[in-house]
Amino acid sequence: MPLILCIETATDVCSVALARDGLLLAIAESDEPKSHAGTVTKFIQQVMGESNLKLSQIDAVSISKGPGSYTGLRIGTATAKGLCYALNKPLIAINTLQAMTSYLLNFYKPETLNFKLQTFFSPLIDARRMEVYTAIFDNSLNEISETKAEIITENSFAELLNENKILFFGDGVVKCKQILSANSNADFVEGFKTSAKGMISLSEKVFAENKFEDIAYFEPFYLKDFVGIKQIR
Repeated sequence: MPLILCIETATDVCSVALARDGLLLAIAESDEPKSHAGTVTKFIQQVMGESNLKLSQIDAVSISKGPGSYTGLRIGTATAKGLCYALNKPLIAINTLQAMTSYLLNFYKPETLNFKLQTFFSPLIDARRMEVYTAIFDNSLNEISETKAEIITENSFAELLNENKILFFGDGVVKCKQILSANSNADFVEGFKTSAKGMISLSEKVFAENKFEDIAYFEPFYLKDFVGIKQIR
């Protein structure tokens, strides 16, 4: 019965969940932008306190590895690594897009989403301009289309949309809906927020398979190289 601390900082949402044997014990989360650095450790203390447990009792730390915000991923990874080093616990890394899909399927009420078993699922993380980070999964969380950066055009996802329903969700859904809504096979979930809840079942599976990361060498899955903005004075 592993006790796993899940940390999600890949998007504007900062979310920390504590789960035992795949069941949620406590969660703390906020969608206040650019607050991750000052919030994530407070949330860790909060979920441990609500569960009346000590950090030394956890069996692993799970991090949402990306893709997503460069800064958010760095904050989450640094926090997770620090805990693993200090507590001598293993590190688990979960694909953020897969975790988003897991959250949609396991914590949203399926009857309200208007999808069928053959529907595919496309989480979308806003990557500025008309670009998103995305992948496509089936309802068993198998990857149908690999994680990539996609510039949204009328031809995006065309091959799959011709014969399959795809449900799009995430903070990149608005820009996607503007272009793809004319296709009857494209459905959209607006207002979706990422949550560490989506990491729970995936983290438990990784723990059972002993597929842990090398703490010293682990890096987030940025997908794209970071490009800084130089201010001209």
